[in-house]
Amino acid sequence: MTALIGEAAADVGADAGPPASRTGPPRSPGRRARRARYTLTVLAFLLPSAVPLLLFVLGPMVAAAWISLTEWNLLAPAEWVGLENYANLLTDPETADVFLHTLYYIVGYLPLVYVGGLAIALALNTALRGRTVLRGVYFLPVITSWIVVALVWRWLLNPSNGVVNSVLAWFGIDGPGWWTDPAWAMPSIILASAWKDLGFVMVILLAGLQAIDPELLDAARVDGAGWWRRLFSVTLPLLSPATFFVIVISLINGFQVFDQVYAMTGGGPGGATQVVVQQIYDLTFRYGRAGEASALSWLLFVVILAVTVLQIRGQRKWVNYG
Repeated sequence: MTALIGEAAADVGADAGPPASRTGPPRSPGRRARRARYTLTVLAFLLPSAVPLLLFVLGPMVAAAWISLTEWNLLAPAEWVGLENYANLLTDPETADVFLHTLYYIVGYLPLVYVGGLAIALALNTALRGRTVLRGVYFLPVITSWIVVALVWRWLLNPSNGVVNSVLAWFGIDGPGWWTDPAWAMPSIILASAWKDLGFVMVILLAGLQAIDPELLDAARVDGAGWWRRLFSVTLPLLSPATFFVIVISLINGFQVFDQVYAMTGGGPGGATQVVVQQIYDLTFRYGRAGEASALSWLLFVVILAVTVLQIRGQRKWVNYG
């Protein structure tokens, strides 16, 4: 009996043929064709945005990187100087000054625009009559040209006949020189910038507030938490994703501040408001040093990239996405 079973097993094994390959059957031509069609479809949809990105973002970045390694006055042919422009900038005290002025602007601007935008968002998140109209009113400066806003604030802060100093004089206060005084020129720009950007911050934070579950606030209220306790223990932690977005965007915009500086002070008085992008503009179009200007723009890019990466890595400690 055992011999018969062994012979039967051998016959079955012989009929089964060689063992199947572990790699599986080869992919059919039809599957490869479907994958290729899918890839071409994705590329076709990305093309309208990829072409402008290549032409107007990546292309100029590569060109600026090459120009930063040359000496070029926009007229004569560029001459290769290697890393000399970077060395000159890093040893020039004026480079440190413009970065410090930019940092001064950010330190004054960011808390002001965030706290102001948060206050408006909290007010408009309540059952306030006419809040829809108020949202549009507060957002209107965001879509207004910076030149218009800068000229209006330049008139409001005029030291001799401006509205702000006239109101202060009515209370017996001698108003400062604002944008004509080196000590007050940057605060003038910060004030105008925060006023213009309040609407943008308000919209982002208001969207975050409306995404908070009201039951959480009701539970805190039932437990006896007052308004301030609910704000710091419930609202702000749950608002941290919107806060993170606002901080990242505001910091990037702060490092690139230019329009309001150019329109209100032009970097003066006495260079008190000379920021990085204003310096890039002056090096290029006033002094004909496009190579140094391109090098400075790349230094600014590296600083912005480093700050943004630090924020993204640090968000894990305080941003609550749950």
